[in-house]
Order: sequence, then C-alpha cells, then structure tokens
Amino acid sequence: MSSHTVGPFPADLLAAKKQIRERARSYGLDFFPVVFEMCDYEQMNQIAAYGGFPQRYPHWRFGAEYERLRKQHFYGLGRVYEMVINNDPCYAYLQESNQLVDQKLVISHVYGHADFFKNNLWFSQTNRKMMDEMANHATRIRRHIEKQGYDTVEKFLDVCLSVEDLIDAHGMFLNRGPMEQKPEEVPRQEQVSKFKAKDYLDRWINPPALLEAEAKKMREDRAKLRHVTPARPTRDVLQYLLQHARLDDWQMDCLAIVREEAYYFAPQGMTKVMNEGWASYWHSTLMTKHFVDATEIIDYADHHSGTVHMPPGNFNPYKVGLELFRDIEDRWNKGRFGKAYDESDNVGEKKSWDKGLGLGREKIFEVRRMYNDVNFIDEFLTPDFIEQHKFYQFGRDPHTGQLRIVTRDPHRIKQAMLYHLTNHGRPFIYVVDGDYCARGELYLAHKHNGQDLEIKFAIETLKNIYKIWQHPVHLQARIDDDMILFTFAGDQPKQQTIHDELPKPAHQIG
Repeated sequence: MSSHTVGPFPADLLAAKKQIRERARSYGLDFFPVVFEMCDYEQMNQIAAYGGFPQRYPHWRFGAEYERLRKQHFYGLGRVYEMVINNDPCYAYLQESNQLVDQKLVISHVYGHADFFKNNLWFSQTNRKMMDEMANHATRIRRHIEKQGYDTVEKFLDVCLSVEDLIDAHGMFLNRGPMEQKPEEVPRQEQVSKFKAKDYLDRWINPPALLEAEAKKMREDRAKLRHVTPARPTRDVLQYLLQHARLDDWQMDCLAIVREEAYYFAPQGMTKVMNEGWASYWHSTLMTKHFVDATEIIDYADHHSGTVHMPPGNFNPYKVGLELFRDIEDRWNKGRFGKAYDESDNVGEKKSWDKGLGLGREKIFEVRRMYNDVNFIDEFLTPDFIEQHKFYQFGRDPHTGQLRIVTRDPHRIKQAMLYHLTNHGRPFIYVVDGDYCARGELYLAHKHNGQDLEIKFAIETLKNIYKIWQHPVHLQARIDDDMILFTFAGDQPKQQTIHDELPKPAHQIG
C-alpha cells in the first residue's frame, strides 16, 4: 500500500468547515479539536484498511482489506465517504474527489461522531492518544519481526487476532476484584471431626490415625483451593493468558498489543447504532437547515437517502439510530412517555397526545451520554415505532426464494435485534480453571444465552488458544440441551457429554 500524504484543503471547503463547526457548537455539540485531511481514493482505502489509522503493524489482513475496498470502489459497489478517529484531537479524512455538497455532509456527520466520542460513557475509558499508540505498536511489532522473522511473528499474530474478541468489554467500568484468590480469602476449613469421650476411651472412639488422615485431606484441599485460578470465572480470557500462559517476551508483547487494540475498538462495536444514528441526526439537521443551497438539494437528498436506506430484511445502523433519535425527540417534546401515557387505553387520545413539554433535545443529549446499543434498543424500540417504520423480521421463502415477513411481533423483533447486538453477537466465554485436574490444563465455559455455539468455530478457537496455552484446552458448552465438553490437546479435537463423574468445574456455568 502507498504511503499517506496530506492533500491541499480548498479555500471554499475550509470556509464551509469553519461555519459548520461553529453552527454545530451552537446546537450544543461538544468535541475535541477535529483535524481534517484530504486524500485521494487510494489513500482513503489504505487508511480505511488500517481501521482509520495512517500507521499499523504489518499483517496480511490489512492488505486483504485494502484490496477488498479497492475492488469495491473500482466496480462501483461502494466507496468510503468519511472516516473519523476517536482521538484527541480527532482525525477525519475527506476524499478529494467528492462534490462540495458531499464534503459538507461528511463534515457535519464527522462533528456528530466527534461529539459522541468525547461524551458517550462507553468511550470514556479509551486511550485518547491512540494515534500515537498505534504507531508505537507498529514499531514494536517490526522489532519482533527483525529478531524472530516475519513468518514467525505473522503466524502468532494470526492466532492472537483469532481470539481478540475474548475480552470483557464491561470490565473497564467495573471493579471485579483480583483474578487470583488471596490466602486470607480462602474459606476456613472446619476442624477434624472428633467425638466427645472420656479420656481413657478417646483413643478408641477417636483413633489417631483416622484423625490424622482427615486433617491431611483438609490440608490438601485447602492447598488446592488456594492455588485455584481464577478465583471466579473471568471473561477477559486474553488477560488470563497474558498472566499465566508460558509465552516468550515477544509473544506476550504481541498478545498485549492485540488486547489493547481490542479494548480500544470495543466501544465502537457496542455503540454502532447510536453513534451512526447520532452523526446522521446532526448531518441532516445542519445540512437541511443551514448548509444546502437550491443547486445542491437534489444531490444532498440523493446521498442522504442512500446513507439511511434499509431494504426489507437488512439492518442499517444509520437508519435505525437516526429514526430512534428522532422518535425520542418527538416523544419527549410531546410528553408521550411516563405512567399516564403508557397506561392510557384510548387509542385516539394517545395518537393526538401532545403536552408541549419541549424536552426532546435535552433527552437525546442525555441518551447520547449514557446508553449503548443494547439498552438503547431495549428501552426505546417500542411496538409503535416498529409498526410505524415497518421494522419487521423478514426471511426467504424456501420454495420461491422471495422475501417474506416472518413476524410482526414486536417482542420477537426486539429480542432478535438485541441478540444481534449483545456482545456483537459473539458467545460469552469464561475462564473457569487454569489448572484443571491439577494438570495445568485450561478449562473454559460458554454461558448459554439462548443460542448454541457454532461447533466448527468453537473447535478452531480451541486450537488457537491451545497454541497460546501450550497445554490441553477444554470448553464446556450446551448443545441441543446437552452439556458437552470439547477438548483439544494438539492432535484431534474430542468431545464428550458431561456427566456427574467428571471432576469440577463441570456444570459451573450453564
């Protein structure tokens, strides 16, 4: 991929940028300074392939993504209009071939993103100097390549990247306590069982050999308990591997880099609907009210509608997020919330309900600050909203191949959407025991949330964790109502039904 150079910024666009920035602030948007850079489409694709950063460590997946974007652009299947980076200052990239109306739309959209990055709770723990940190990561990986060889480092990065989702995205906001159990936290063992007896009968009623054997077992059990790790099931599998896997220093550094970047990108996955909806809300507000003239209105309408278009059966976060923010604003302006509104059975009254509260703008700023996609959808995706926008669940008819409505049930539709958004639709995997059966084996468990694991993906994940752990790895999962233990020990994967005879922690997480 070609190196990135900054193109000149046209005078008319510079003036428009300043006007949009000040107008955005007048509406209450608050953002870090935003640095805009002009790029040609090749540079745009390069930066997009790097996840929006001009520098990343060398790896084949970035080249593959660049090639995908290049072909997509070449064949007219799509193009990258904007990118903005959660950083202080924010960096945003504009494609120099775009029309002026497109550039103004993108700049307005970017300021919405920049406000969201700075003020949304779920981004509050991210590294605001990640532009520099990514360059640092690239330097460190290149040093490892110089010493270990490109193929060796790339293969290990492949393993690390295949398990990059095994983090605890909520852990940065919660004090879950230490992973290890301190000696003073180990439950005290009761004293040996001893019956009351006269002194001269004690040795027969309480045989010394039996008491000593019981005391010895208690000491052994206590010693085992003291060394059990983790002290409780933990979702941050990567952190556990960093602390306990037998890795070389360069391998630990590679895994630490992958984990750090995974935590940086996690809030973007957790707020995709809200973030794109918020940015779309503000580009539509700023453009239609202030920055589109008569000669641009058709192009603007065409490009905006393309951004938020959502065909039946598809899921467009721009569309869903934008319409939800508009709906929230309208409901809180009219007072269409609260006990009185919810308990009203008069359809006509609810349809014309308008208390004139004017709280909509204040409410959407509050939502922008506190929510992520899961609780955003859970709280504000109402049956009325689903019906109004026809956000039904669609599927293909197996006989005709035509798209048909599967359900209009708002509960089922919401649950399907929440499942898709929760943990990015990925399974919840926990480390339960790092010394299973006192053999140094790693025991993982899947927390079942209504959907079974995809077995082929589970097996491949076990294989890659084995390459890091370097000892047998087990995964407990519920498949078709049976508890199954999958095992990979370096040869062929195995599976068995969990039964009462299997040693703990089988059945600990269901």
